[in-house]
Amino acid sequence: MVGRGFRLHPGKADCLVLDFGGNILRHGPVDDLRIKARGADDGTPPAKECPNCNALIHAAYTTCPECGHEFPQQERETHDRQASTAGILSGQVEDTEYEVEDVVYSVHVKRGADEGHPRTMRVEYQVGWNHWQSEWVCLEHAGYARGKAEAWWRERSNEPVPDSVDEAVDIASAGGLAPTVGITVRRVAGEKYDRVVKYRLGPKPVRDPEPEYVPADDDLIPF
Repeated sequence: MVGRGFRLHPGKADCLVLDFGGNILRHGPVDDLRIKARGADDGTPPAKECPNCNALIHAAYTTCPECGHEFPQQERETHDRQASTAGILSGQVEDTEYEVEDVVYSVHVKRGADEGHPRTMRVEYQVGWNHWQSEWVCLEHAGYARGKAEAWWRERSNEPVPDSVDEAVDIASAGGLAPTVGITVRRVAGEKYDRVVKYRLGPKPVRDPEPEYVPADDDLIPF
């Protein structure tokens, strides 16, 4: 159907595509489709067992041919209630703002990485019921990644930027970072992962003042 809409015709400048089936999210944008290879088929037809007579019958039967048992029809929605907002063409950008309900900080070790590979601080934002958006702060990396991590930290804390992810997680979990009130998540059609591109932050926590040193009075020292 999309191919028919994309056909050139004199006087036609646009084509409106409404995806109610989630096909863009499932297969990718129409100019960069991701087609998954089907698994090997051994030729065995799908089957199911009749709960009344225990006969093994073809899965397509709605009535058991052995005993006449009628299988209940499964109700399912043929399409979504609203059309998807995902980009139809690759490279299309969609920014969505979310209110943040909770933030969880943890130490992240890349799967399969060597023992000495730098770790990251994983930050998970809860933006809905069972809906989380993650990002990774590269405090133990060097170069550009470390620079971005330092800027990320200074926006949220008056504490010195830690060199260890363990220390960073301890400070963050203890309330040492400004609360994240909201985030903007960017989805680019054709890319695998969404990413956080903007934040709404609360005030930075006030850093406890260093204890003032008061020299002892020599007259009070009993020796």
